[in-house]
Amino acid sequence: MWRFTLRDLEHSTESPTGAYSFVVESEDAGRRLDEFLELRFPWLSRMRLRAAIGRGNCWVNGECADRGRKLYAGDTVRILINTLVPTGMWPEPLPVEVLYEDAWLAVVLKPAGMLIHPTRKVKTGTLANALAWLWNPRLRNVERPQPPGPAIRPGFPHRLDRETSGLLIVAKNQMTLRRLARAFSRREVDKRYTAIVAGRVASDELEVNARIGRVPGEKPYWRAVENGKPATTRLRVLKRKAALSLVELEPLTGRTNQLRIHCAHIGHPILGDALYGGPPAPRLCLHATMLALRHPDTGQLLRFESELPREIQACFVETGETS
Repeated sequence: MWRFTLRDLEHSTESPTGAYSFVVESEDAGRRLDEFLELRFPWLSRMRLRAAIGRGNCWVNGECADRGRKLYAGDTVRILINTLVPTGMWPEPLPVEVLYEDAWLAVVLKPAGMLIHPTRKVKTGTLANALAWLWNPRLRNVERPQPPGPAIRPGFPHRLDRETSGLLIVAKNQMTLRRLARAFSRREVDKRYTAIVAGRVASDELEVNARIGRVPGEKPYWRAVENGKPATTRLRVLKRKAALSLVELEPLTGRTNQLRIHCAHIGHPILGDALYGGPPAPRLCLHATMLALRHPDTGQLLRFESELPREIQACFVETGETS
């Protein structure tokens, strides 16, 4: 059992894995309940806090409350939550290459093999954990109470598969995340990937249109199905050799595993993609090589490029006849 010692937490006498009680001060009057709790538990993810509220484990003045409840000075907030379960805000000193950063966003180079954020099975070792450490030094000791206050919470307006490497944009606040998400939904962000696929792709350029959906109880869960959601990918051949093609992929939609599914759908699965029938390779040969967008605050055009990793280049050895 231990106690917060800060003024607005002086009445909290509960354990770190039990109940917490707070009295709303005048400076927090008007805040939403979830925003108020984010300031009190900056090392917890929004998802975890909202899940606790959604389960009915949070009360305002003794009444079960929803996350949008507006607070007033003098209100008493009580919540039951385990604060020591790792989440996306659990800081970990993991290496992450930041190519660009300002007050609104960052562009990072995600390595292959790293998840973007925790899942039901994987709770640590993700990009979110790495950025939580990088951007919030005061949260690095998560086993002790932290001062209430704002924290930079990484927001991801788009995704890369665990085994896919390359450029990824990360929002540093909710407003930026909303603006970036809107830009992606409106197709205002230009994304390009480079991949090595099996076989010689006959056409120099082609457009793949195949609906993608989830098939419950089967693997792979996501695949090309007639009743799926529309999905479109543009493919351009960069170079060919006897049994492989180096291609540029442009996703015009953002479905789960879209590039991997579409390449397999046309009979040219990506090298190293065992899930969709790709030939064996040391890793999935798919890399996000270009990202271009308007800055969500300034409107400035931002463009970033990343070279194909050496381990992928090594899988496309320049031997024999190429075209």
